[in-house]
Amino acid sequence: MFIKIYNALITILYPIAIRGYIQKRKERGKEDTKRFNERIGRPTKKRPEGRLVWLHGASVGESVSMLPLIQKILETYPDTHVMVTTGTVTSADVMNKRLPERAFHQYIPIDNPIFTRRFVKYWHPDVALWFESEFWPAMLSSIKKRNIPLILINGRISNKSFKRWQQFDFISKELLSCFTLCLGQSEEDAYRLRVLGAANAICLGNLKYAGLPLPIDEDKKQDILNQIKDRPLWLASSTHNDEEVKIASIHKRLKADFPNLLTIIAPRHPPRGSEIQEKINELGLKTALRSKNEKITPGTDIYIADTIGEMGLWYDIADIVFIGGSLIPHGGQNFIEPSRVRDAAIVGPYMHNFTDAVNRAKKADALIQVNDVLELEEQVRSLLSNKELREAKKSLAYNWATKEAKVLTDIVEKVKGFI
Repeated sequence: MFIKIYNALITILYPIAIRGYIQKRKERGKEDTKRFNERIGRPTKKRPEGRLVWLHGASVGESVSMLPLIQKILETYPDTHVMVTTGTVTSADVMNKRLPERAFHQYIPIDNPIFTRRFVKYWHPDVALWFESEFWPAMLSSIKKRNIPLILINGRISNKSFKRWQQFDFISKELLSCFTLCLGQSEEDAYRLRVLGAANAICLGNLKYAGLPLPIDEDKKQDILNQIKDRPLWLASSTHNDEEVKIASIHKRLKADFPNLLTIIAPRHPPRGSEIQEKINELGLKTALRSKNEKITPGTDIYIADTIGEMGLWYDIADIVFIGGSLIPHGGQNFIEPSRVRDAAIVGPYMHNFTDAVNRAKKADALIQVNDVLELEEQVRSLLSNKELREAKKSLAYNWATKEAKVLTDIVEKVKGFI
């Protein structure tokens, strides 16, 4: 009943109010005017012959997390095409650059039943994989009416969302009834989906654990290694404001034990590079800034890697990695990427963005979590001075990350039954 009322209201309100809002989005560059027909369900591409798997994600984060699954599906089914839909201009640009052969991008239609029915009728995919946390009633009902299997992938229900949905469980039950299968990121997410009305909700793991390898430019890598030579080093990656000065202070104290130590800082937001350099120079340390092509000399204390798209290079060079955003109440950054390339990973106390992953990794002794700056210093000192400990931690991290990555195979096996 809710979906019928919603669809009726949206149909009435679109020309009265929503169209004006969309026009303002166009004026602000939030809509792709050249491809706007896609947003009203009118395709700009011809449907490929044969099987078509459709994946939908809201924006850049969701769309990038799809890439390993897209690659796996195309490898498994050589005669199948993949369509990816997103709603933002930025995500469309990213997908157009990164999608492999036999995969293409379209914008998701505005959630108006006229547009969504037109979209689903034209493309009629064999299966739809939904990566978005927002459930759009018009689109979900259009998929259901065409009897297209709809699978929620990497479903996450936060505490806040769970409590809110429980107050309107009659709506959540109707929306979740559109899904053939719901795959939660964690057992807790799968449980919450069942409580909210999902008839079939299970957990196979978190797809973020199965990300594609980060790119490495081998020539650049060799150039950096030639500059570093045999110096001991550690990396602080994805750091945020206030963390870099703390890292520099740790470096200053560690130099008493490791006079030749090199610390690499790869900030989360590279444009902050010059600002970070200025602050660290005030501590009496010598820095080099990658964006200015400054070289690592024997006297360089801290190398600030303030560039975009080179994180794979730093993870490959370093053995010991501290993950930023975790010494401050930000919630942490992705520690799974360095684990996959056999790095000993350390995080701070604030990792609430990755609670499930942290718990699983710590249970496997694959992650070091510290409470403060002093503990971080001691852990780095121990790993630098004890090769056996360092190698053990690297192996534990790698083994855990490799095991967790099997979620990709498990998800494809589930999807197989609906293709």
